[in-house]
Order: sequence, then structure tokens, then C-alpha cells
Amino acid sequence: QVQLVESGGGLVQAGGSLRLSCAASGRTFSSYAMGWFRQAPGKEREVVAAISRSGGSAYYADSVKGRFTISRDNAKNTVYLQMNSLKPEDTAVYSCAARGSGSSRYDYDYDYWGQGTQVTVSS
Repeated sequence: QVQLVESGGGLVQAGGSLRLSCAASGRTFSSYAMGWFRQAPGKEREVVAAISRSGGSAYYADSVKGRFTISRDNAKNTVYLQMNSLKPEDTAVYSCAARGSGSSRYDYDYDYWGQGTQVTVSS
């Protein structure tokens, strides 16, 4: 069982930056691939980024490539999402998820989810 708690969301102007954190419970964090997903009002949940168990490989949605960076610190049981050059269309609830296998871009592959943190980008 893994419990995930996100933090770092908030209100930011377009062009600004935020760093989201997702802290995981348990001693086997390095056994889980991690992903960040987002859901805007009236839209389906979509993948933002995913990272392998070691942190050696990452996947990014086309909409965030070059602006967002996913990373993890297995010693701190934490995964991060650095978001730069934010746009109003990045406004959504961002959730992290854990998968006890290789990384995936599909939300249905993930076993554990955090409660989400709101990111609002004003124009």
C-alpha cells in the first residue's frame, strides 16, 4: 500500500513557475514508477509526465515538453514536477500516481493516487 500526498499547487500568472511535490509513504518507493496527471473542468484526465523507478527515463505529453520536468528523489520518497512558462491552459487539478511496475502514460495502469492539488494560471 502506498499513500501519496501532493503539495505545491496555487495561483500563478502566465509565464510563471510552480514546483509540485508528491510525497509517498512506505519504504519501497523506488519500486514504483510514478506519473503526474491533470484534469481540467469538463475535460478528461490526461497524462502530464511519467518517470521510471530509477528516474533514468521520463515521458512527457507534447503539450508540456520543454516546459515541465519530472524528477524523483528515492531517498526522500518524493517525486517532483517543475512547471515553467505556465499557460492558462495548464489550469487543472494535478495528481500524482504510483504503479508497481514500469512507467506508463495511461492512467488505468496506475494503482495508487493522491488527492490532487489545484494549479490555476491567470492570463
